[in-house]
Amino acid sequence: MSSLPPIADIDLRRATLCQLLHWLASGRVQAGRLAEVHLQAIERINPGLNAYVGLSPALTLEQARSAELRRRDGVIGRLDGVPIALKDNFDIAGWPTRAGLPGPGVPATHDSHVVARLRASGAVLIGKTNMDEGALGAVTDNPHYGATHHPQRHGYTAGGSSGGAAAAVAAGLAVAAIGSDSLGSVRIPASYCGVFALKPTQGEISARGMTPAARRLDTVGLLARGVDDLTVLLQVLAGYDADDPRSRRRRVALSPPDWEPGKLRCGVLPDLSALGVQQDVIDVFDAALAKLDRELGECRKVDFDDWHVARARRAGFLLMEAEMLGTFATQLADTEHPVSPPFRQLLGYAAGKSAADYAAADRVLDAATLKMRRLFAQIDVLVTPTTPQGAFPLDGPVPVTQADLTSFANLAGCPAVSIPMGTLPNGLPIGMQLIGARGSDLRLLELAAVWSATLDAAPEYPAIA
Repeated sequence: MSSLPPIADIDLRRATLCQLLHWLASGRVQAGRLAEVHLQAIERINPGLNAYVGLSPALTLEQARSAELRRRDGVIGRLDGVPIALKDNFDIAGWPTRAGLPGPGVPATHDSHVVARLRASGAVLIGKTNMDEGALGAVTDNPHYGATHHPQRHGYTAGGSSGGAAAAVAAGLAVAAIGSDSLGSVRIPASYCGVFALKPTQGEISARGMTPAARRLDTVGLLARGVDDLTVLLQVLAGYDADDPRSRRRRVALSPPDWEPGKLRCGVLPDLSALGVQQDVIDVFDAALAKLDRELGECRKVDFDDWHVARARRAGFLLMEAEMLGTFATQLADTEHPVSPPFRQLLGYAAGKSAADYAAADRVLDAATLKMRRLFAQIDVLVTPTTPQGAFPLDGPVPVTQADLTSFANLAGCPAVSIPMGTLPNGLPIGMQLIGARGSDLRLLELAAVWSATLDAAPEYPAIA
């Protein structure tokens, strides 16, 4: 046992995953206390934040006690004792998977691939987080479970559709969280809430046991308070799964993080305002680029005139809505627990489209793949703001452009990282996005770590109290 003084509860909740792994390994904190601290904070804060929609404190504490016994016996997993939250579209055996839809739900009979990997690593599953209805949205204002509020400003959105997961991490109610990302659903709330997020190369982490939005777009997404935490989570969760038809079987490992300083070819878009990016976001982005300076290497303006953002957005949503007609057929027919009228209307739009319309939308993915190949023959990384705007009031209009900067990575199957880059004039955070070629996940994470250290945009989390 450590002879150092005990760590304050607030410091345990502010710590990164990597810091907590060190404290657990050195004996400065026990898994049981770590779980209790988070559960107590959830009991106090979640009623106003509404990040969690499913909790089982007894099961969480039981997992923590098991982690302590394993550590005593010297049988330690990579994440042993670390409290992790999961979006409510991942199966946990014995828990209902509601995916933001009404009704009691049917308890899952098996763990999703992600949950099985987390259990094998010794992680403590702390609860299920709120999300947009059916994952079709980026606000997390759920008509059945209520809105998740921004951790720093009540009445503002946390983003979505993984808004509950991002808010839980930013508010110190989980060390890290697992979400899903189909058009930007972990990166958008990460940008709004000031945390880090990774959308891996599609198929890098198996999506088996995750309620699909659109299988050709879906990826498991990771959220944390430190960029190095994302690397640890990726290493735990990645790997081939024969039961997931889109799982990647790599013949070689992920590209190593071996970019040479000064030789980076960094792509930037020539006119962000033409893409609907708000001026206050552009100002923060330009200031961040100026601060990075040498770390950017050679900055190149890239041609995106042939990529129609609005058309890509419509195509992505049509693919999601069309697939959801089948995925949620039972819920759509349930008159006792009806879905919301707006959700039914969105899916009804897809029902009115033809097979030819769906095929045309699907071709946008092929166009994105070709665009990605041409793009990353010229540059190593594409850097943009993560979102065209910051968090906005829940009772105001919802911008249609929320996913315009994030959707390309999903359509092309690329990895993308969001890091905090600064603060908007209203005091709320905003993120920077790094997009790379397929398989460059580790390179992106290394670059994100270097840039994050230079920007120093999220040294603390003011929402954690």
